[in-house]
Amino acid sequence: MRLLFTASTLALLAACTTAETGADMGESDGTRGAALAANQCEFLATEEIGELPLSTIWVPAAGGLPSYCEVTATLRPVDGSNIGVVYRLPEEWNGNVLGIGGGAWLGNVTLDAARDGLLKGYATMQTNGGHTSTDPWGNNWVVNPVQAEDFSHRAIHTMTQAGKEVAARFYDRQHDTAIYSGCSTGGRMGLMEAQRYPADYDAVIVGAPVYTLQVQTSAVLRNQTFAQPGASFTTPELQMVQNAALAACDANDGLEDGLINDPRSCSWQPRTLQCSPGESEGCLSPQQVDALTNLYNGKRASDGSWAMHPMSRGGEASWGFFNRADGSGQNADPTRGGGLMGLQPVIFGAQQLDWENFTDANYLTVRNSDFADMYEAKNPDLSPFFQRGGKLMLWHGENDAGPSPVLSSDYARAVNAQNPETADQFGYYLVPGMGHCAGGPGADRIDYLAAMEDWLETGDTPDRLIGSKADGDLVRPHCAWPNVARFEGEGDPNDPSSWRCVPRS
Repeated sequence: MRLLFTASTLALLAACTTAETGADMGESDGTRGAALAANQCEFLATEEIGELPLSTIWVPAAGGLPSYCEVTATLRPVDGSNIGVVYRLPEEWNGNVLGIGGGAWLGNVTLDAARDGLLKGYATMQTNGGHTSTDPWGNNWVVNPVQAEDFSHRAIHTMTQAGKEVAARFYDRQHDTAIYSGCSTGGRMGLMEAQRYPADYDAVIVGAPVYTLQVQTSAVLRNQTFAQPGASFTTPELQMVQNAALAACDANDGLEDGLINDPRSCSWQPRTLQCSPGESEGCLSPQQVDALTNLYNGKRASDGSWAMHPMSRGGEASWGFFNRADGSGQNADPTRGGGLMGLQPVIFGAQQLDWENFTDANYLTVRNSDFADMYEAKNPDLSPFFQRGGKLMLWHGENDAGPSPVLSSDYARAVNAQNPETADQFGYYLVPGMGHCAGGPGADRIDYLAAMEDWLETGDTPDRLIGSKADGDLVRPHCAWPNVARFEGEGDPNDPSSWRCVPRS
């Protein structure tokens, strides 16, 4: 992607810069005087990006946010592309750029997503992912091959290339460091950047990545499991199951606090809740016990891969958010199998699928499709990224009822196996009790960006990330995998020093 500047514009820009140097410039830290920054923002509107004009607006400080120049444009890297981008360039710049990912089947150009970055002084870069739909699960636009490829990998890449040039023009110098951060679909986008475009970012922060279509097949097969006769659950029943799992395994980390720090080591079996003959209240039917057992174990396809990822013990009460635990089936699922049903035309063509009875053959068709080859970010060979000094932080909530943390753990193992000499460049963190990207009973508020800044400054992979709740009543350390936090038995549980990172059992 190339920025196009006219000679007259460059002359005006140079004249403005020369005339207003000195105290207003703040050259040492990138700070511009308000007047100069606003003028610079106005001048950017006379430039062109991707052979289309930029639109700019100067946004004064308000609502706790700093003043910044907002730049919008449409990138057209190939015929048919319409990649909307938004760049927000703060007056007081820290010298770095921050790429921000989307969620579900959308990009994200909202100010709310840029807020944390702007508060830290980053020039932020965002995109709509190459389409204008606002339905997070409505992905019928994938029938357009250009939009499908833009969303799969091209939108974030071109957004980043162009954004670096926009920032360089606005601040009159190149950026120091480029960081990317995203969760869910944004996590997949981040892995795609490290895999396909290793020169785009110096550091990539990836949360709960939906990086293969196994997330979608898992959703379909989970709904299929719940829809079996007698295998559905009410919300109170799921809470009863969660309470039983916590009673059995919560204290395994040295403290009963409503969290299972290592769900994969929890051996609680749902048959302990099975109804005795004549019982019907406060217990589970044999069909419900079988369903839970299958959901905890997951399901392997005939090729050995996960067709349905395992779900975690200790987070059952939140399963209904992403899954039709009430047995209502695929047609009642507002996510449409995480969007998989919307992919039918590009994966199965004219073949009509019985989504209520999704088969092993259907799964293999999904995973071996051309769309999956373009969309999935599963390559663990990050050697080009690591050879440039790149750092990858991967994190996932243990109570995630959408993409399973098992998916991220599998990728972490593969990255370590493929890149054995890069322990100081890759860190993986599981967050007990956290739902999908945030929420849940765990200490889900974590400043990943600050942790990455420390990592870049010191060169030391964080051995733990500190999380808290919004109200501050819970503080926990989240250890770098494969370690897990264990309470020492003394001191304040909300003091991270009271916990030790130990190997998982």
